[in-house]
Amino acid sequence: MATETKKTTAKATTVKKAAPAKKVATPKATTKTAAAKKSATTVATPKLNNAIYATGKRKDSVARVYMLPGKGNIVINERPMAEYFRRPVLQMILNQPFAVTKREGAYDVFVMVMGGGLSGQAGAVKHGISKALEKSEPDLRAALKAAGFLTRDSRVVERKHYGYHKARRSTQFSKR
Repeated sequence: MATETKKTTAKATTVKKAAPAKKVATPKATTKTAAAKKSATTVATPKLNNAIYATGKRKDSVARVYMLPGKGNIVINERPMAEYFRRPVLQMILNQPFAVTKREGAYDVFVMVMGGGLSGQAGAVKHGISKALEKSEPDLRAALKAAGFLTRDSRVVERKHYGYHKARRSTQFSKR
């Protein structure tokens, strides 16, 4: 009996030694450093309990828009608009609903956008802002509808078809 207990304790010690070797500490370290970098450059987001919510879509992009009365700050994915959309054309697209309704600087906008490219994301944010403006002030619907901002741009990339290089680009013709 004394020999059996020695074998079980010896097995237990080998298992304990093998378990720590399987753990990899590098992902935790990278997530901590990434979180530390992100927290240093993020913009503080307020509580969005009383915010007006709308969803905007364009191409493959989806934007969740929260709008509050404020000074005109636009924050996209916890970054200021000028930092997220660096091209002036994309910034102009975002401000179009406010310009048409003459509400520049009246609302603070907080957006979470994902999918697609920058152009599609800017269009999705514009669609979401327009829908949120309509929810907050139903009188603005006529101006937004006339400008075409409440219509979802449903053009999406066509899928690739079998036997073709792209959606419609066929193979090269060979006479011989």
